[in-house]
Amino acid sequence: MWISLNIYLYLSLNYISAASILKPDSCQLQGRFRLNGMYKDGDVILGGLFEVHLFTVFPELSFKTEPDPPYCETFNMESFQHAQTMAFAIEEINNNPNLLPNITLGYHLYDNCVMLGMAFRAAVSMASGTERSFSNLNCTGPPPIIGIVGDPSSTPSIAISSVLGLFRIPIISHYATCSCLSDKTKYPSFFRTIPSDAFQVQAMIQILRHFGWTWVGLLYSDDDYGIYASLSFKQEIQLFGGCVAFSEILPNDNNPRNIQHIMRVIQSSTARVVVVFSTLPYLLPLMDEVVLQNLTGRQWIASEAWATAPVFHTPHFLPFLKGTLGIAIRRGEIKGLHEFLLHLCPNNDPKNNMLRIFWENMFVCSFKTEIDGEQMKKVCTGQEDLSATDTPYTDVSGLRAAYNVYKAVYALAHALHDLMQCEEGGGPFSGNSCADIINLKPWQLVHYLKKVKFTTGFGDQVSFDKNGDALAIYDVLNWHPSSDGSVRVQEVGVVNEGLAGMVLTLDEDAIYWNFEPKKSPRSVCSESCPPGTRQATRKGLPVCCFDCLSCADGEISNTTDAIECTMCPDEFWSNPNQDQCVPKVVEFLSYEEPLGISLTTASLLGTSFCAVVIVIFCQHHNTPIVRANNSELSFLLLLSLTMCFLCVLLFIGQPQLWTCQLRHAVFGISFVLCVSSILVKTMVVIAVFKSSRPEGKSAMKWFGAAQQRCTVLVLTALQVVICAIWLLTASPTPHKNNQYIRSKIVYECAVGSVAGFSMLLGYIGLLAAVSFLLAFLVRNLPDNFNEAKFITFSMLIFCAVWITFVPAYVSSPGKYAVAVEIFAILASSFGLLVAIFAPKCYIILFHPERNTKKAIMGRQTQNK
Repeated sequence: MWISLNIYLYLSLNYISAASILKPDSCQLQGRFRLNGMYKDGDVILGGLFEVHLFTVFPELSFKTEPDPPYCETFNMESFQHAQTMAFAIEEINNNPNLLPNITLGYHLYDNCVMLGMAFRAAVSMASGTERSFSNLNCTGPPPIIGIVGDPSSTPSIAISSVLGLFRIPIISHYATCSCLSDKTKYPSFFRTIPSDAFQVQAMIQILRHFGWTWVGLLYSDDDYGIYASLSFKQEIQLFGGCVAFSEILPNDNNPRNIQHIMRVIQSSTARVVVVFSTLPYLLPLMDEVVLQNLTGRQWIASEAWATAPVFHTPHFLPFLKGTLGIAIRRGEIKGLHEFLLHLCPNNDPKNNMLRIFWENMFVCSFKTEIDGEQMKKVCTGQEDLSATDTPYTDVSGLRAAYNVYKAVYALAHALHDLMQCEEGGGPFSGNSCADIINLKPWQLVHYLKKVKFTTGFGDQVSFDKNGDALAIYDVLNWHPSSDGSVRVQEVGVVNEGLAGMVLTLDEDAIYWNFEPKKSPRSVCSESCPPGTRQATRKGLPVCCFDCLSCADGEISNTTDAIECTMCPDEFWSNPNQDQCVPKVVEFLSYEEPLGISLTTASLLGTSFCAVVIVIFCQHHNTPIVRANNSELSFLLLLSLTMCFLCVLLFIGQPQLWTCQLRHAVFGISFVLCVSSILVKTMVVIAVFKSSRPEGKSAMKWFGAAQQRCTVLVLTALQVVICAIWLLTASPTPHKNNQYIRSKIVYECAVGSVAGFSMLLGYIGLLAAVSFLLAFLVRNLPDNFNEAKFITFSMLIFCAVWITFVPAYVSSPGKYAVAVEIFAILASSFGLLVAIFAPKCYIILFHPERNTKKAIMGRQTQNK
């Protein structure tokens, strides 16, 4: 583009250069460009550039003769209306006594033919002036033009602003939207009454966000408008969380192969929404191919460049484009414009040849006698009636670009008016000076344009921000089918620039959808992940394409499309749906659960058995079998076993401070009392056996009842001391443990001091081991002393239970560790009770004849 621009600039400046040929004190214009235009004289002249023709035809170059100038084809009625709107606005200002009094505005309006070269020629012609000779070599007086309205396209606006911006000539475009033009360092004198593409893109993003369309296709024209808009769109859609399924550029050469390639991409894509940033010349070939291949099932999103284009509002495109959503610049109303348009008359002035071209195209006639084929073309009279026509030229129901032209003219007029209101000594320029209308400099008008602010007759405020951009506001349009088979454009919403960005207001009930059922389509690469899951991006695909993975245990996601799951706090856990953190289940061995009930029953059953044995022994306390081997030790042993059974109840239920402190203390003391009683009974058996022999008759003398009781008390007292030290230094306390099972809180009793707990168990184990060893050594005593066998068997059970207890306790989680400890207590207690007392109760209840001293002594005699 810039190579072409340099060529055009070189040719243009050479072609219009002035040289001192006739006189040394004057300059003469060497030549003129052949341009279509309209002209009106005035004290101050405004320039204008419009796309009155859609195509430029360049002659063939022979390089032998001077080439003919290019000419334009395909008259655009809508753009000619824009040019006439500028003429109307200038006439309205001239008739307004409150705006620019005593100043008459004129205009030079040119056709750019949608071609950069033509637009640049027209701009340079306006900036340099059109006078054939120039004798004022002091360069005093106003410039040929004080400002330009246009160009409507971004690429010509960039080129023109790059050159005329060097001279600070103000340019106000009514339709150039490229965001690059907001760069004031490159385009210091460029303004516009249409929002930048940056705002248009944000408005489109709001529509996509509203309908949840995160998987969209993108088409854009191969020019500055399309390229810059597409770059901005790709950036914004990533911030929104959407993805571009495909991105294709519309060729400028209308190559059928490229068009068919784009069609294949659209058809193969799963995206149902297609966003298009393009001007008409680039888009028309693609839409013709859409009709040819009968492509339906797509939701088109139109940029402002074609959202209101009448060329698509025909029955030819209706089946494919109805339901299209588009962004359009703000519609306005201009009072008196319709009447002005209808009172237009052509004249023979060459400077106004655009009027004659319009008239010939409107009424299909010619001001010259011409033969079209074999028929003579109708001759124009200039008296034809415009009110009888129905074309985009006379349609003022949806003034959008024309309304921007109107605002641009008034912006220049208000800036010039403010400039003239300056009072000497209070001006904004050096030395507090004011601008002189006789010797006006363009940069002075630029200063006032930056601060201009006014309200149109339609009620819209007009001002420019620091980048020269207008206030961002768009209408959202929807293409409805009409009864005559054409497209009817209807406003269904508005997008305003608010404090938090673009704000969309939409009437969804008014939207027509070209889908079955009549509702908005789904356009996503992957369906949304529900709460309780997270997104996992598929390798090699955009972020919009993902799988939904369930959150791990203990993690939740309570929003749709969560990127990652959130860990629940320590005392909370995920619910089954994994979308909410709920308090963890507090687990402890409860009286209400089956396991707790079973262990409680076993404990009470054991206590009951002990009570029954005590009752039996009390009733038969004078019998030999009860009195044998110190009946006091038997009753003390039964009492300690009862305490062992009952201490189990301290292990069941919700742990509390007092239960945690008592459970192991009571357990330890009870078992020491029990084992020490057994140890003493074993020692009694040994002493009795020795006393029966001649050499050991004094054995019982030194181990009588008093010594037995004292031994039990001393051994038990040692355990009491151990428990007291443990409780005073590091007492067991209730503790909520969430390390065993992450999904639950195990409410347990922390032992406090592992050393204290180990000493408690170790002391019990030591006594048990000594008792077992002694009982084992005397197991083969004569029958009348066979209680040693029962003690040996009972201690074997006791040791076996507690040896297996250690690994089972360590490997059991949560409340089951407590259950294992209770089971060990019950098993060892039942083992002692059954092994020691069951044989005696059997003899007392079922064989009383053997419960006599004679029977016992007789057996001894028999053995002898």
